[in-house]
Amino acid sequence: MRLFTYWRSSASYRARIALNLKGLAYHSVPVNLVRDGGEQNRPDYLSRNPQALVPTLEVDGMPLTQSLAIMEWLEETYPQPPLLPREPRERARVRAFALAIACEIAPLSNLAVRRYLNDPLGITEAAQAAWHQHWLARGLSACEAMIASGEGPFCFGTSPTMADCTLVPQLYNARRFGHDLAPYPTLLRAEAAMLALPAVQAAAPEAQADAA
Repeated sequence: MRLFTYWRSSASYRARIALNLKGLAYHSVPVNLVRDGGEQNRPDYLSRNPQALVPTLEVDGMPLTQSLAIMEWLEETYPQPPLLPREPRERARVRAFALAIACEIAPLSNLAVRRYLNDPLGITEAAQAAWHQHWLARGLSACEAMIASGEGPFCFGTSPTMADCTLVPQLYNARRFGHDLAPYPTLLRAEAAMLALPAVQAAAPEAQADAA
């Protein structure tokens, strides 16, 4: 397996965490999202991922895209250790949390959106900062409410799930934007449980070979 990844991409971070938790070997192929206009826009990469996004997981020459779809494939192909609960309603809760981050929070602060806010829209840095703080606060408050039931120490119980795989990168990004995380003690508890795991530590942005 080859993972086309960028060290600071939250979606790539999710995939790295899931692969590591599954104990799977893979070769990282860095895709620099900022150098020379972005290597994700090169024809050879677009042939793998027409969305020009990372990550892409190439398995026996076949590309798989979108981090949550990659995690679902990993769960179906390598079911142990599980990243989804057995009970269908609990599986739905985990998926809902992961989707809340991957579909509702993260896209509003990703590189392509930030570039568009800057040019051509010409939105000031102060206004952009307010944009990011608004959507982070709204999204993370909802996520806090989704898991604030005392289950712990992870988002949904005593073992990591896809929810935790999405949470850790999102909180990493929130800190990059200077967002105050004090209002989310349950999220921080789950994050701390994840960051104690060697598999998660190895997936950290600063631990990647292409870290700038």
